[in-house]
Amino acid sequence: MNQKSRHLRKNQTEAENIIWQHLRNRQLAGCKFRRQHPVDNYIVDVICLDNKLVIELDGSQHMQSVSYDKKRSDFLKEQGFTIRRFWNNQVFDELDAVLEEIHRELTK
Repeated sequence: MNQKSRHLRKNQTEAENIIWQHLRNRQLAGCKFRRQHPVDNYIVDVICLDNKLVIELDGSQHMQSVSYDKKRSDFLKEQGFTIRRFWNNQVFDELDAVLEEIHRELTK
């Protein structure tokens, strides 16, 4: 699992790169985030362990994996995580709104 996580971090999508530039180094609400982090048998795009917040960035490939994504989300919710999903185009076109929603979730 660690090799796969490492591979995904080195080959992140453009949307993942953009969001990571705003979350890394505790830039948002002073919270620490990790990217491509394993949780049991799943790897999540971005996670804040302290706040139990998972951020998933979805491209068009997720249109074909709806049942897998639901199973994964259900598992993460059972573990006490909140999941926020954003489409890649939201990151590209509405970055401020995406960051604001993440910030709101972190400061509840």
